[in-house]
Amino acid sequence: MIRRLDRSVILLALLALTVLSWLWLISLSRGMSDKDAASMAGMAMPMPMPSPWSAATLGLTFAMWWVMMVGMMLPGAAPMILMFATVNRNKRANGQDFVPVSVFTLGYLLVWGFFSAGATVAEWALDQLAMLSSSLTTISPIVGGGLLIAAGIYQFTPLKRACLRHCRSPLTFVLNHWQDGRVGALCMGVAHGMFCVGCCWVLMALLFVVGVMNLLLVAMIAAFVLVEKLAPGGAWIGRLGGGAMVAVGAWLAAAGG
Repeated sequence: MIRRLDRSVILLALLALTVLSWLWLISLSRGMSDKDAASMAGMAMPMPMPSPWSAATLGLTFAMWWVMMVGMMLPGAAPMILMFATVNRNKRANGQDFVPVSVFTLGYLLVWGFFSAGATVAEWALDQLAMLSSSLTTISPIVGGGLLIAAGIYQFTPLKRACLRHCRSPLTFVLNHWQDGRVGALCMGVAHGMFCVGCCWVLMALLFVVGVMNLLLVAMIAAFVLVEKLAPGGAWIGRLGGGAMVAVGAWLAAAGG
């Protein structure tokens, strides 16, 4: 089994990455709030308008999404990362190749990087259609309600259940997907990351409903994902949450119709 010191080092490293991610997001959120307050001074009814995106804006938006995904998703991946470390250490004890845990984790984070690129494109598209407020929420109740309904329905789909099983069962994933070597570890991280994205991508789309920079609600979504993946009965909690999303989404869409 993995030694207690090794386990502590891995957990501290994951905690440090998570905390640093949230600290950067808090700093970014405060900067955006100050900028919005200054730009809205003296304006009675600010209206969302499409704005040109520079390369710097595109890069910052991508960085924001990727760091947010690290802060939200890395805690839920901790059991899988520890399981990889345990099996990897046992292999090293038997004289087989040793692969740093960071290689597996990098594969996991790369997948969320690709997701962040897609989210960046989605944010750009919504901005060009003048469908985002200054707080980066959809201004259409029908669109927001539709996203909530879609997220709620997805909680009951076979794809969601299959992806969630892999996220909740690290040992099963290792037994079915183990690959030796650094390339193998990277591929395993990518595979696990894909199951994680398959489990949570619609929930992440809800950030456009609650506000991409509304960090309190972002933290609530992250907590829901964590409970769904790690808590006993997490699958049932996810379904209850799905039902609530459908109800709230239907109310929101009806109110805006």
